[in-house]
Amino acid sequence: MKFSLPSSKRLIFTLMISVGALVACTTPSQQNHLQRIIDTGVLKVGTQFGRSTYYNGATGPEGFEYELAAGFADYLGVRLEVFAYYNLGELFPQVQNGHIDLVAAGISMTPERQQQYRFGPAYQDVSQKLVFKQGADRPRRVEDLTGELIVVAESSHAETLRSHQSELSSLNWRETENMDPEELLELVATGELDYTIADSNILAVMRRRYPDLSIGFTIAPEQGVAWMLSDDHNDALLAALVEYFGIIQNNGQLAALEDKYFGHIRQFNYVDTREFIKAAKTVLPEYKALFQAYAQDLDWRLIAAMSYQESHWDPRAKSPTGVRGMMMLTLATAKDWDVTSRLDAEQSIRGGAEYFASLLRRIPDRIEAPDRIWLAMAAYNIGLGHLEDARVLTQRYGGNPDMWIDVKQHLPLLRQKKHYRTTRYGYARGDEAVTYVDNIRRYYDTLVWLDENPEQLEQPASIEATD
Repeated sequence: MKFSLPSSKRLIFTLMISVGALVACTTPSQQNHLQRIIDTGVLKVGTQFGRSTYYNGATGPEGFEYELAAGFADYLGVRLEVFAYYNLGELFPQVQNGHIDLVAAGISMTPERQQQYRFGPAYQDVSQKLVFKQGADRPRRVEDLTGELIVVAESSHAETLRSHQSELSSLNWRETENMDPEELLELVATGELDYTIADSNILAVMRRRYPDLSIGFTIAPEQGVAWMLSDDHNDALLAALVEYFGIIQNNGQLAALEDKYFGHIRQFNYVDTREFIKAAKTVLPEYKALFQAYAQDLDWRLIAAMSYQESHWDPRAKSPTGVRGMMMLTLATAKDWDVTSRLDAEQSIRGGAEYFASLLRRIPDRIEAPDRIWLAMAAYNIGLGHLEDARVLTQRYGGNPDMWIDVKQHLPLLRQKKHYRTTRYGYARGDEAVTYVDNIRRYYDTLVWLDENPEQLEQPASIEATD
């Protein structure tokens, strides 16, 4: 996430003007905080370890909050320094005592917190869900909770429970500093814990790994998620946050980043997720070496996820339109990539991987990953010509043709005559291409998790009947 940055003096001047009277009400020591960040050249951000916040990936630091923070540091023209903590009880005091400049950890703006801290602009909305294991008696209200309930200490979930306890004195729960929300959800999924509470965005991610996680009820309605500052932080730093989030909101980068981490998991299909995990344990091992051999510079798990979407890893799969095999190749594509038998698993995987790689090469070089990957994937489904038509429509209607989040909003227009008659290649089932890409992204996420947690592959893969 890069920005054209003004000089430090001009930046501060711009921010001061934008908040006008606000800044005039602050003390000199408060107004100097943003200047100190710029003078030292370092933005100190506190966060928590987690897949949607901050973690060390294969190529370096990753996570939704990390990428947002890196963008803000770029905006200020300073270096980002991340301080990751294991629990909120350790993290929150660090911003109050000035050891860090702000907290970027998916923090909900609860009433209790807003009395103690200041918050930047809300960039997400999440609700709190009471979670139980599929097959157990479903609780539909707080009064139905009869088993063990554990939440993270100092969390918004603990705050919610305290508010309910004033109405239901028999409500009991435990708070833990030794486990994070993902670990508590794992305990519920394995039957070791009856209930926990999770934010809706984190739960959506975890249900791709543990489909038996079920929602009992919404225990707290949507709340904004924002970065947190100490209650005596200056308005100049807050103004910088407002401007930064305004910029990435207007140029689409915030929406693209949100889509990267959460956009493809909003829809949840219990049966499909269970079937996929079962196939990953029982069918994929037979073909894993082929995916690894022919993926070349691509992630083999991505090619495997595409293959599952195409054929459910059935080498003899056939569609009514005549495409066949593990990668569902047309006769023309098979001929182009020297596939003599589309029903031969090895040939199909090789041909499909090479064809997808060729599509990636034909996406303009200026488009970076992951957008170029999702665009090439859509082209695999509907053809490069139809993808280019969708990109033209995207630009025509004010979107960014180089961003997947904008293009996927316009792909469905290729089904409407008033739109496709103005394109070069005409009608296409563009909405199906959107579903196609989103499904593969979900399968890919699950494969990455299974690959990084091999003990999960050793667990039983049978699917029991559920209510």
